[in-house]
Amino acid sequence: MASVDAPFDAAVTGIGMITPAGGDTAATWERVRAAAGTAALPVPALAGSRADFGCWMPGFDAAAALGRRKAWRLDRSSQLAVAAADEALAASGLDPASWDGDRVGVVLGCGVGGAGTWEKQHNVFLEQGPQQVSAMLVPMLVVNMSAGYVAMRIGARGPNFVTATACASGTTAVGAARELLRNGTCDVVITGGAESCLVQPIICGFQQMGALSGRRDEPTAASRPFDVHRDGFVPAEGAAVLVLERPRSARERGARIHAYISGYGASADAHNATAPDPEGAGAELALRAALRDADLAPSAVDHVNAHGTSTRLNDEIEARMIRRVLGEGPVVTSVKGVVGHSLGAAGAIEAALTALAMEQQVIPPTANLESQDPRIDLDVCTKAERSTRVEAAVSNSFGFGGQNAVLVFTRA
Repeated sequence: MASVDAPFDAAVTGIGMITPAGGDTAATWERVRAAAGTAALPVPALAGSRADFGCWMPGFDAAAALGRRKAWRLDRSSQLAVAAADEALAASGLDPASWDGDRVGVVLGCGVGGAGTWEKQHNVFLEQGPQQVSAMLVPMLVVNMSAGYVAMRIGARGPNFVTATACASGTTAVGAARELLRNGTCDVVITGGAESCLVQPIICGFQQMGALSGRRDEPTAASRPFDVHRDGFVPAEGAAVLVLERPRSARERGARIHAYISGYGASADAHNATAPDPEGAGAELALRAALRDADLAPSAVDHVNAHGTSTRLNDEIEARMIRRVLGEGPVVTSVKGVVGHSLGAAGAIEAALTALAMEQQVIPPTANLESQDPRIDLDVCTKAERSTRVEAAVSNSFGFGGQNAVLVFTRA
């Protein structure tokens, strides 16, 4: 068993994505590179409310992706997770029929769980009475079921759990998955995150907090990270799944390695339920921990995939923290200008896109950034993608409760 203190690379050998930017990894990557926003109104489930726009996926057909019998038993968040896992596993070239399922783990992130199912069945309860509530409510609702259903589908009998660290959940999951490889528990880990909670009570709650963009007249341009006129985030749904293996095993079987995950750090602000620490102290702890874990100097980081939510506080505080720790060197982007903020899935989607950026040596632009906030003193990629050398990259995620999680990627 390897020392948990030793540097360790986890090879990313498969990626699956279902996002508002596309129904698979290739389509998502293409639209993110084009910086084409995806927000629209009204989102059907939000119609009639003041907060009725977001980044959603009208084209996702769960019955076609999973089979009708399977799809009706799963909440949409679990449907997305399973479909993304199918793509990631197929891309990895691994065959569940030939692996030792006892050595395969599943670790996914999800912040809320089966919100759509909960809303629907609560309405049934109120309108039709308790006898009409679905017997599938609880297994569709509870937050761990995305990982459970993925494991059932592929025969993964190793550790199986969901991390719930709010908007850092997907990043936390990938970090935890890497540890299962490093400590010798697993040979393969399926990891990432999924979220689908575009439902009125939750979105109205965000609106009441003042966290959402009010740019209804121009929804595709509403999410504008680092822009001086940003006014809040745009809610989204989506999923991303990564297949992680030890590099030696991946090389021996001739797998395509997109990138290595070489460091992970986590921390708590211990400051406020919803507002970030005003100095970004907790986020800095997580970033420095991830760099130490990767045995990497701050000056070695070429690229940062920022949390970049398009909110006033987050963007400025994160920018100051990045500049303080990493200096003026790295090229920064936020993909939330295209795909919105998918809460517990966001970090997983950003991890997948960071791995692709490293593999292809292309940094996608930050969509809708027309006038950079002068208080954000960073080299933010905007207008067009940037072809540049990327040997090391960082992906940041921060969430309510003061949750901070950071991944370090290195080039394969």
